[in-house]
Amino acid sequence: MQRYLAPYIGTDLKKKIVVLTGPRQSGKTTLAKSLCTAYDYYNYDDPGSRLTLQDRSWDRRKELVIFDELHKMRDWQTWIKGIFDIEGVKPGLLVTGSARMDMLRKTGDSLAGRFFPFRLHPLDVKEAAAIFEPEEALRRILSVGSFPEPFLEGDPVAYARWKKSHIDVILRYDMLDLTRMTDITAIEILLELLRSRVGSPLSYANLAGDLQRDAKTIKAWLQILEDLYIIFPVRPWHRNIARSVLKEPKYYFYDTAQVKGDEGCRLENAVACALKKELDFLSDTRGEDCGLHYLRTRDGKELDFAVVRNGDLTHRIEVKWSDSGRAKAFDHFPGVNPETRSIQLVGQLSRDKTWPDGLLMADAARWLAAMRLDS
Repeated sequence: MQRYLAPYIGTDLKKKIVVLTGPRQSGKTTLAKSLCTAYDYYNYDDPGSRLTLQDRSWDRRKELVIFDELHKMRDWQTWIKGIFDIEGVKPGLLVTGSARMDMLRKTGDSLAGRFFPFRLHPLDVKEAAAIFEPEEALRRILSVGSFPEPFLEGDPVAYARWKKSHIDVILRYDMLDLTRMTDITAIEILLELLRSRVGSPLSYANLAGDLQRDAKTIKAWLQILEDLYIIFPVRPWHRNIARSVLKEPKYYFYDTAQVKGDEGCRLENAVACALKKELDFLSDTRGEDCGLHYLRTRDGKELDFAVVRNGDLTHRIEVKWSDSGRAKAFDHFPGVNPETRSIQLVGQLSRDKTWPDGLLMADAARWLAAMRLDS
C-alpha cells in the first residue's frame, strides 16, 4: 500500500532537502525506501554508516540518499546544509527521524529555505480504505490502534506485545536522547492518567496534585510527550489566539488503542487523529495555516472539534457513539459563519440525516473514509 505522502515527497525531493518526521514506527523508513529502487540508506546508529557519512562517500549515481537518525550527529543541520549548498539535490536528500528534527519547524534553524518538512501519521480510515472496508478499518483502529504493524495484523494479543515494546523504546531510548529527563516512572504514571482523561479539558493543577509535582513541571512533561509524538493537544478556539493558549487543552493519543474508556471515547480519539492528520497534510503540502481546536462557552458547554483553516472556522464536529438524536452542543454556539459545516459523527448509525440549518449527521466510518477538509 502506497502511503499518502509518497507522491508529494517524490516531487519535492527534486527541489530541496526533505525532512520526514512522525511517531516512531509510523512507517517513515518504509515509506522512504519505497520511493525508488536505486537508493542508499544510512542509519546513524550503525558504525559503518557513520564512517560513510563522515567522509561523504555514498553512491551519487543513485536516485536517493536516505539519512536515518541523523539528528544524533552533532550539528547535523550545518552538515547537510553544506552538502545541499555545494551539491544540490542530485541525488535527492531525505532525512528521517524523530522529534528533535521536528523542532526545525519551530526554530527555522540553519536549514531555512533549504528543506520541505513532512509529518507522517499512522494509518486512518481514509488511508486504510484502500485495503479494508471503512467499518473494518475503524474497528481495527479502535481495538488495535492505527500504527501499521499491529493494524495490519489485527490481533489484540499481538498489539499488547507491540505496545509494550513501543512505549518502552520511546521512554527509555528516545526520551533520554531528547531530554535529560530520567524519572521514567513519573512519566509512565502521567501517561496512565492521561489515558483515562482523553477528551476532557486537562487541569495542570489537578495533574500536579496527582503526581506531587508543580504545574510548571507537568507542562514540561506534557511538552516532552508531544515532542515524542505520543500525545497532541487540542485547545479551545478563539479569534484571539492568546486567550486560546491560556485555556485548558484536551489531549489525545496518536495510538487510539491506548485510550481507556468506552467506545465513544475511543471514537472521539480516532476522529481527533484523523482530523489532525488531514490538517497536517494540508499544511505540509499546501502551506496552509491549519489548526484543530474545540469550542467552549464561558459556562463550560463544549463542542468536540473546530477545524480552522487560514483563520476561518470551516467545520464544527461533534462525535457520538450511538446517539441518533441531534446533539444539543450545536445550539450552544449560534452565530457561526453560514459557510461553516456542522457535522455530527456517529459510530453506530442506520442512516445519514440532515437538518434545514445544514447540520449533517453521518456514519463515522463512511465519513472518515471520504473526508475532505479543503472543500
